[in-house]
Amino acid sequence: MKSPEDRKELKRRRSMLGGLRASFLTGLVVIAPIGLTGWLIWTVAGWVDGWVLPFVPGYLRPEQYIGFNVRGIGVFIFLIFTVVVGWLAKGLIGRSLLRWAEHLVDRTPVVRSIYNGLKQIAETVFSQSDTSFDQACLVEYPRKGIWAIAFISTSAKGEIKRGIPVEEEKVAVFLPTTPNPTSGFLLFLPKSDVVPLEMKVEDAAKLIISAGLVYPGGQDEQPANTDIPAIPATVRARELG
Repeated sequence: MKSPEDRKELKRRRSMLGGLRASFLTGLVVIAPIGLTGWLIWTVAGWVDGWVLPFVPGYLRPEQYIGFNVRGIGVFIFLIFTVVVGWLAKGLIGRSLLRWAEHLVDRTPVVRSIYNGLKQIAETVFSQSDTSFDQACLVEYPRKGIWAIAFISTSAKGEIKRGIPVEEEKVAVFLPTTPNPTSGFLLFLPKSDVVPLEMKVEDAAKLIISAGLVYPGGQDEQPANTDIPAIPATVRARELG
C-alpha cells in the first residue's frame, strides 16, 4: 500500500504531465495554423515560379545577378501579366480580340465545353459584383423537427414560382453541407417556413464549416428567459460545501 508521501508525489507528477500536455496542445493550436499557412504560401509560390519562369529570358531572372533563386518572382511576374491582360481586355481592341477568340472556341466541340465550364467557374469565384446571399436562416430539413442553417438566395421567379402549389411568396435557399459549404442543396420553400437569423452570413458559414464548434460572438451565452429552472443558492452552497 502506498504511503501518503508516495500518493502526493504521484499526484504532483500527474499534475505536471497534465500541465505539459495542456501547454503542448495550446502551442499546437497556435503553431499549426501559422505553419500550414506559411507552407501553403511557400508551396504555391514555388509552383507558380516553376510554371512562369521558363517563359522568362535568363538575363531577366534575378538569380543571374544575386547568385541564388528568389522564390516568388514568378508570382510577381504573373500578377503584372494578369493586370496587363485585364487592362487590355477592357479596351476596344481587347474586347474585339476576346470576342473573336471566344467565337473560335465556340466552334470547337470539346474545347467549347471545357472553356465555358471553366469560364463560368472563374466568373462566379472572381466576380466583383455585389451578388451574394441575402441572409442566413433556419429551415426544417431533412424532416420536421430537425433544423438546418441555410442561406436565403432570392425570391422564386417564373416557372418555379408558378409550379409550386402555394399561394404565399416562395423563396430560394441554399442549404450547404458540413464541412464543405460549397456543396449543398437548392430548396424552394414558402416564406413562412423560413426562419431568418440575425447573425451575419460569414458567421453562419463559420458555424457550418466548424460543425457547430465556432459560434458567433456572444451566441454562447445562455438567454435570460430559459425554461431551465434556476438552482437555489442554498442548494448550490450545500453541494459546494
